[in-house]
Amino acid sequence: MYVLTMSRKLVFATLCTAMLPFSTASAQQATEIQISYSNGQFQPREVRAPADKPVLFRIRNLEGKAMEFESTSLRVEKVVAAKSQGVINVRPLKPGHYEFYDDFNESARGVLVVE
Repeated sequence: MYVLTMSRKLVFATLCTAMLPFSTASAQQATEIQISYSNGQFQPREVRAPADKPVLFRIRNLEGKAMEFESTSLRVEKVVAAKSQGVINVRPLKPGHYEFYDDFNESARGVLVVE
């Protein structure tokens, strides 16, 4: 049987308390944003999300060919196969404009506005 001494209890309690912000941050509910891709364009082209909260993109590709959702400012890229859906998780963001585009068709552009 393992017995915790007072000093070990203190170290254990300190470690648990130190990890608390990480567990609550990861459990934070993400804002879900749904975007479709058809006729070579994103719909809607502008989406909004609150600041300091994770974002979950659901991208539905309605085209007959693959597309690649990409954003340098969001630091994401994801190929979404034809007639399928992709999910992208994004970290909590500060207020600002974050552009995204289809890497296979750079004229297809959109923006995430974080407020």
